[in-house]
Amino acid sequence: MPGLHDMFSRFWSSPAAKASPRVAYDAFLAMTPPAPGVALHPSTDPLLPGWICAPEDPVDDQVLLYLHGGAYVLGTAPAYRSFVSQIASRARRTTFILEYPLAPETALPTAIELAAAALDHLALRFKVGVVGDSAGGGLTLATLARTTRASAAVVFSPWTDLTFSGASMRGRAARERLLDEDMLRNAARGYIGSTSAHDPRASPLLGIPARLPPLLIQVGSEEILHDDSVRYAQRAHAAGHDVTLQQWTGMHHVFQLDVEQLEGARQALDAAAAFIDRHMT
Repeated sequence: MPGLHDMFSRFWSSPAAKASPRVAYDAFLAMTPPAPGVALHPSTDPLLPGWICAPEDPVDDQVLLYLHGGAYVLGTAPAYRSFVSQIASRARRTTFILEYPLAPETALPTAIELAAAALDHLALRFKVGVVGDSAGGGLTLATLARTTRASAAVVFSPWTDLTFSGASMRGRAARERLLDEDMLRNAARGYIGSTSAHDPRASPLLGIPARLPPLLIQVGSEEILHDDSVRYAQRAHAAGHDVTLQQWTGMHHVFQLDVEQLEGARQALDAAAAFIDRHMT
């Protein structure tokens, strides 16, 4: 773990990363190795822009929709192919990585509307599960408030509170290895646009919907978004929803990416796949 954290520090403090954050973020994601036996190809469906990860011998009538992270301002579907292939392989389900427009060029609610439309489109032919990380986890939860067509959902370290009211935002700042509050605040301003941060579309924590599919939330103990996960799970549980919260001791933000280096990452992805399998079959 110390060696991994040193690599994070060197990577993100490099002149190249500071000069081109979007290029650097895609390169960072590309460090996750692809899973063997998963075919990767672009989507040709205009309602599902992005990429498709197709494992060998998938479950025929079920698929996953993946909503990627990057604080709403970084990330592309191609950059996430290797990581998502790890999920598709374990879950044995073809997975669509949605290419949604980034902020600040495009503000809320465009990404939510596209994700909800993509989910509804897939649900015409398949039973659908939704998976997302970080901002993509927040986008997942905002999307689930718009449509009831998902059969299960998994989110890794979701960003659920763009009002920044969680105590961990400052209380765990010294332990955080990847995120920075100032960076997140800048990203949030671009994503929100003219909308209030208290709008549930921006901050799903502030608007738990009446209906949710079975939901798994995984979060690391060392991240500033820790409370975004814990409070969402608590409020969803209080509203009567089937929600499972897994807190991983000693882990950083979206540690599941480090599947090659960390046994905990492999165990977390296995647990996510088992959750999907249990609730979609």
